[in-house]
Amino acid sequence: MNRLYHESEDWVEQGNCRSYDPEIFFPVSSTGIGRIDTEKALDVCRSCTVRPECLRWALRAGEAHGVWGGTTPEQRRYMRRELVPAG
Repeated sequence: MNRLYHESEDWVEQGNCRSYDPEIFFPVSSTGIGRIDTEKALDVCRSCTVRPECLRWALRAGEAHGVWGGTTPEQRRYMRRELVPAG
């Protein structure tokens, strides 16, 4: 087991996203250029080796904006609803 990814947030330094303009990961809208940026960000995430760690962090942190772990905010909202039992 690699301690680096399990005991800290050092996985951030290993992300593919580090080589790209952060703005593509935080599009201003879901249409037009924002949609193009979202697709670019999702492409970057697809081959990222720390994608699972990134997604886990975003879900735990309740990150409501941006592309994290290869997911959009809408996808993460759906995932959180599926993880939380109905009361």
